[in-house]
Parts: sequence; structure tokens; C-alpha cells
Amino acid sequence: MKNIKDRNIVIVGGARSGTAAAVLLASKGARVFITDIGAIPVHQKNILTHNEIPFEENGHTERARKADFAVVSPGVPDNAPLIRYFASNDIKVYSEIEAACWFSESPVYAVTGSNGKTTTTSWLNHMWKQAARPALVGGNIGTAVSELIPQTSPDATLILEVSSFQLDHIDTFRPKVAALLNITPDHLNRYQNKFEHYIASKMRIMKNQQPDDYLVFNYDDPVLKEQVAGIGVRPDGPQLLPFSLLDEVSRGAFIRGEEIILRLDGKDEPVAGVDEVGLRGNHNLGNSLAAAIMGRINEISLPAIRDSLMRFEGVEHRLEQVRIINGVRYINDSKATNVNAVWYALQSIKSPVVLILGGQDKGNDYKELSEQIKKKVHTLIAIGQAREVIRSQVSRDALYYHEADSLEEAVQLAHRKARKGEAVLLSPACASFDMFDDYEHRGKVFKQAVMAL
Repeated sequence: MKNIKDRNIVIVGGARSGTAAAVLLASKGARVFITDIGAIPVHQKNILTHNEIPFEENGHTERARKADFAVVSPGVPDNAPLIRYFASNDIKVYSEIEAACWFSESPVYAVTGSNGKTTTTSWLNHMWKQAARPALVGGNIGTAVSELIPQTSPDATLILEVSSFQLDHIDTFRPKVAALLNITPDHLNRYQNKFEHYIASKMRIMKNQQPDDYLVFNYDDPVLKEQVAGIGVRPDGPQLLPFSLLDEVSRGAFIRGEEIILRLDGKDEPVAGVDEVGLRGNHNLGNSLAAAIMGRINEISLPAIRDSLMRFEGVEHRLEQVRIINGVRYINDSKATNVNAVWYALQSIKSPVVLILGGQDKGNDYKELSEQIKKKVHTLIAIGQAREVIRSQVSRDALYYHEADSLEEAVQLAHRKARKGEAVLLSPACASFDMFDDYEHRGKVFKQAVMAL
């Protein structure tokens, strides 16, 4: 697909990734047209105008159907009328990450999973910096892949966070190293409320991998363990490198006693002590094992890997301590957009909790949090569109249950309920789009409300 000169390409969605794809594909000689069912942000329109790329917004005209193939932004669902039109007329639809990587000159290290992918991707970026290795980082985190492509080279690693939505429309996308951190129910509203469809989407990350590629995966995750079980006998499949907190794997990474061990080339390499890892919690320990494997594949030295495991401080909006007021810790976990992420957050906190939960529901089963709420949460505060579902499923699991009309109101209420030695945790288990632009906006509003107390 590298030769796209004079091809008619329709890009569906005019936000950051769609605009970046338009600029990249136009620079390769394609005839690009952007269409968006809603308004295109002013900044993106300025970029399109500057590059003389035609676009339309607030609806699709007939011109949007005239495509040799289409590139779809992650936020556009497959049941959107225009995407259904393409499918019924045999017009290929690709994701932005697929189209961008046609032109990449760098090896791709890709990370996906229901939880932990932003942390692990950021950890890899930190590790590469510690080792003075060139890296470009983007995808579902920060920068669109298309923006990074002009900077790619064989010496630089393209480190990508990849979502299920981005994997839904890949064709040739082939990571040199792919990491599957876990698979738990998420975004089921985009997958006909069928977990098996979501699983299939995640597993596509290794679809095109070959014997000289690597699949790093969580051996402790029951879904992944079952999915990967048959891959080892495939002669054309990737090399499998599991990581485990529970078992000593024959090749990969594991815990022996209180030490992290890498076993990649037939010998055991101690990396660091478990208590030396900078980020707390078993979920982050698993993330550290995945990052260590990927770093070692890139021939990063053990001292540099150890240094990164010790020094990496995490990412904004993920179990981020905002402030301590009168002995109460305020923790911003806005990036926890599914139930499993909230479960891990509660597991990592040892003190009693006031939990702020809710937002735009994605088909969650909040009852999976019942035991954690009963053990840890004395006050549960629900916000957003999900309040009714939260009320019906878990309101009785906390000693006190309240609802708030805004996040600011929820913070004020939490401030009145929390006592010295406790924690106020924003960990929504939901998307943010009912009240905010994205999870980052939600996290910033939470932090502003906390700082105003």
C-alpha cells in the first residue's frame, strides 16, 4: 500500500488522528478528503486548510462515499452508517495506525491490554531514555502515529499504545514486539455486548507477526492463557515470551522469591528486587515484567532496565496523588475507565476509601467490585449517566451511598466524609464523554477541585 499516489482516500473523523493521517497521506500523493459527522476542532481545520486538504463537517455528503478506500478514526464505531456503506460496497476500511505504519522505517513495539497499556508504554519510553536509545512514542497515547512517521528511522523504535478500536481495522500492521497485558471486559457497547468480540479484537495485535517477532503476554491472565495456548504450535507464529507473578515460566520473566528474573536466552538474569520497583501494586509489577522483557529484546542493558524499574514514577491520571489535606490522600485515577482498573486501584490502597465512581457507562458489571467496596469503601459517591446502574448494582455495598450532579460537588462531599488516614479516590470505571472532553479533562477538573478545598 505504499504507492497511494492519486488514490481517492476518505478519512472519517477530523480530530487529531484523522487530521494527522490526512496530512501524511496527502504528502504521499493521495487525493484526501476528510468527513466528520460532528464539528471539526478549529485547530485541526487550520491544519487542513494550511495543507490544502478539503473537508466537511456536521454530516456526510455524497462526496464522502467516493473512496478507493477509507481510513477511520478510533472514535467512529463500525455501525456508523458511512462505515456500513463502505462494508456493503466492498470499500476497504483501515485504521489510522494501519495506514501510518505503511510508511514507517522503524521497528514497532506495540502495547495493548484492557489495563496498564498507557503505564507500560510510558515505562518503555522512560527505559529507552535511561539507555539513551532513540524512541518515538504515540498511538493511543499522546501523538498520533501519522505525526511520528516522518521522524522514523531504522535506528529508532516506534513505541505505540494500541487500543482495540485501532486494531479493528488493521490489515498488514506487524509489530516486531507486541505486548498483551490482560483482557477483561471493556468497551462492550462497541462489541455488541459480546466479550468474545472484544477478545478477538485484542488478539489481532499478533495477526501478522512472524517467527522473528515476539509476543509478550500475561501468563497469569486466564483469557490470554487460553487464547495463546494454541499459538506455540504454529510454525509461522511469533516467539512467545510470557510473564508471570505466580509461576516460573520456561522463557520470559517471573518472580523468584523477592526478585525479578529474566530468562530469554537459556540463562537466568536477576533484574531487581520486587520492593525496588518504583510503582506499587501487583498490576504495576506485571507491567514492569512486560517492560523489562521488551527492553531486553532491544538489547538494553540490565543496569538501565533496573534503573528504569526503580525510577519510573507513573503517568498523570493513573493513581496520581494530588494532595494530602488533614491526613487525607486525594488520588486521581481518572484513566480507570473500566471495572477491572478500579479493582486494581482499590487493591493497591490499604486505607479506608471514599470512592467517586461513574460517568458514561460502557456496559459495565459493577457487581465485580462488590467485595472490594465492602472491604475498602465506606462512602461511595456516584456521578454521571451511570448513576442509575451503579445505584442498582453496588449502592448497598458501601456503608454510605450518595450521588452528585458534578465532579466538583462529589469532591466537596468526599471532603466532608473522609477522615485522617483515609483516601479519596476518583476511579470512575466509565468513559468521560457524558461530562468531559476525555479522561484527561476529567482528571484535571478533579485536581482543580481538590486544590480549591
